[in-house]
Amino acid sequence: MLDTSPLTAAVERFADRLRAMPQSRLRQGAAAEALELARELSVRAQALEAPRQGAGAAPAREMPDAGVFVVGDQVAVAGLDLAQALRAAAAEEPSGPPETAKAPSGMLDEAVRLVERAEARATR
Repeated sequence: MLDTSPLTAAVERFADRLRAMPQSRLRQGAAAEALELARELSVRAQALEAPRQGAGAAPAREMPDAGVFVVGDQVAVAGLDLAQALRAAAAEEPSGPPETAKAPSGMLDEAVRLVERAEARATR
């Protein structure tokens, strides 16, 4: 089983920081940065889940802008969804991914970097 704890830890840390930020800081760009991250994590999770849904699956849904006070929760939900999708993809991988696809472990590392970069930009 793929250990997604680095992703869940990074997501929870950033989400907690967002939840503790004052409104002024969120409006100065932290919320926009977080929403962009939540949307990207959500799209990645949906892409991993799409092959299991088969033909005729609905197109990816965009995370809505629900306001500056909700972005911490949106980051947490999207990040945890992606972690679950990565674990499921890794479990379904019998002998490795096709040569054109990234391995779930590579996608995990990339997602952790995305979260860390977004947190750095949002909290500077």
